[in-house]
Amino acid sequence: MEIIVAQCVDLALRELGEKLLKGAEVSLLFCDDARMRELNRQFRGKDKATNVLSFPGVDPLDSARFLGDIALAHETIAREAEEQGKSFEHHVRHMIVHGFLHLLGYDHEAEAEALEMEAMEIRILERLGIENPYRENFERESDCNGRL
Repeated sequence: MEIIVAQCVDLALRELGEKLLKGAEVSLLFCDDARMRELNRQFRGKDKATNVLSFPGVDPLDSARFLGDIALAHETIAREAEEQGKSFEHHVRHMIVHGFLHLLGYDHEAEAEALEMEAMEIRILERLGIENPYRENFERESDCNGRL
């Protein structure tokens, strides 16, 4: 999983034209839906599991070595991948990219922000050889988290 995260983060940074401090870290939690539901309830007040949650560190691109935490819900991601006809690995990569962009300050609360973030995700995933996750025959990932 470490290699997958490193690839996703590296390509996201290249697409953004950003660099991190040497030794910068991202923490990844791969959990079940029960744990994700607890986290979502505790930090967002939503009593349900979600696919990804992001917990940004302080000022990730300026001076921080710890960029933040990304939590992924295995069961939700597996179910979504099956429902949407995607491979599990591709959907995991998408959720890592999505979560990482949240760590860097991207959001999708407003329509303009959502379009910008989706466009960024599409470009990064394309570099990973992954089809556009927002193409017409897939439902939008409207249950994704916001920054915490």
